[in-house]
Amino acid sequence: MTDVTLIEKAAAWAKSQGFDQIKANSEGYETPTQYTMKDQDKTYTPDLTGIFLGRKNYVEVITKNMDKEFLVSKYKLLSTLAKVKNGQFILLAPTGHKSFADKMVEDHQLNAKVHRLIG
Repeated sequence: MTDVTLIEKAAAWAKSQGFDQIKANSEGYETPTQYTMKDQDKTYTPDLTGIFLGRKNYVEVITKNMDKEFLVSKYKLLSTLAKVKNGQFILLAPTGHKSFADKMVEDHQLNAKVHRLIG
């Protein structure tokens, strides 16, 4: 689970980028839709979703101390959902975590854009 403070920073980032209808896995926001993969017994809730230029986007905060196996499954699902909805899958990496995020995208061939999460 992502630190609530980081999710709030991600929501502020999304607002600053022009996202509308922001839903975040944090108090004070409507919770994004949860997804369960058929072949797994795990439920995945995006850190944040929002509409940008009429398209639904999925945003995750990524840190190197998270369960990598869980992240790969979740990120592949969110990447696919974003593609189906003609949106983007965005990873926000706090200071010190961007190289981990870049490596994760490259190693697992995720269709994701990585941005720094500053603040």
